[in-house]
Amino acid sequence: MKKQLFLITLLTGTFAIHSQNKTITVSNSLKIDREFETIELTKKILGLPADAKLENYTIKDKSSNSFLETQTVDNDGDGTMDVLLFQPKVKASSKQDFEVLVGTNPSASTTISCYSRFVPERTDDYAWENNKVAFRTYGPVAQKMVEDKIPGGTLTSGMDAWLKRVDYPIINKWYEKMTSGKGTYHKDTGEGLDNFHVGDSRGIGGIAVNADGKYYFSKNFVSWKTITTGPIRTSFILTYADWDAKGNKITESKLISLDYGSYLSRFETTITGAKSISVGLTLHEKKGTIGTDLKKGWLSYWEPIDDSEIGLGLVAPKNAMTSFDNHVTNEADLSNLYGNIPLKNNKAIYYTGFGWKKGSPFQNKQEWETYLSSFAEKINNPLVVKVKK
Repeated sequence: MKKQLFLITLLTGTFAIHSQNKTITVSNSLKIDREFETIELTKKILGLPADAKLENYTIKDKSSNSFLETQTVDNDGDGTMDVLLFQPKVKASSKQDFEVLVGTNPSASTTISCYSRFVPERTDDYAWENNKVAFRTYGPVAQKMVEDKIPGGTLTSGMDAWLKRVDYPIINKWYEKMTSGKGTYHKDTGEGLDNFHVGDSRGIGGIAVNADGKYYFSKNFVSWKTITTGPIRTSFILTYADWDAKGNKITESKLISLDYGSYLSRFETTITGAKSISVGLTLHEKKGTIGTDLKKGWLSYWEPIDDSEIGLGLVAPKNAMTSFDNHVTNEADLSNLYGNIPLKNNKAIYYTGFGWKKGSPFQNKQEWETYLSSFAEKINNPLVVKVKK
């Protein structure tokens, strides 16, 4: 009798595990192959019970019978994973089936390709990267050093670019090289370098508020929170001290994420005190060429940088960016190409990034703008997930 009970219990438990396995279909409506696009699966989408743990699941491509890289993220910091991430490959105008399984991926990567952290050893930067690009921005200590006239500080809410030319992480390596005195990230020894000037400019994706024709913006971020790092995504939150735009008190915070394979970071900026924001791309010495396509939703600036060239880009979802301003001035660092995005529920979503000629496949302005057009088309026509019953 006891043996029968044990067998029934074992079979019931086995059935319960298998009943949690799901088959999903990912559909691509575009006439182009898709890859390096992240799908977010929730327990609700998968029809899983509330006590299910997404970190116990993995994903298999049914056609190739191979496991895909996955990552789980606790977006709200409550200790429970909210989304299961993966990046499928789906051919043009086609569908692909995947199985969501209880278990572990036997070939899971141990490399954290999408990485970010606060950097107290270099004043107080916040830096982030993936396998294609790297960025940083600056904190309150760097600001106070400038205000107190202490050398080595930085006062800007602009976004800096680190021009990497390798697919492995470089943030920790470059900072260690600099802080130990063993070298400098301002010289390219084969991995890339930081030769991108930000100053008071918006860099790549810093924001401003236009009040009566004048642009106002915040100072350095005052706090940070890392949400996740991993093989598919890094994300974090930056908050800023309240700032003034011609008598209007502005509050600002940013949820920033960067996914594997993308040259553009995603920004979800929350603002009060304004009806719209202007997202900027620095024009540096105004030696480059702008490109604009409001209908598709992107702005571009292609310019020389030392012995190479670089493309800066801003992409917004369809109809989100209503106008642009090629703002040229003789004031140092204040010439920026601005994309104007009205706020919805105090939020604006947009993507900014770059392609460096030495570290990317983009060898000219046309190739960079083709990438921006394709990126815009994909975010406006996302891959569609359906759970098979």
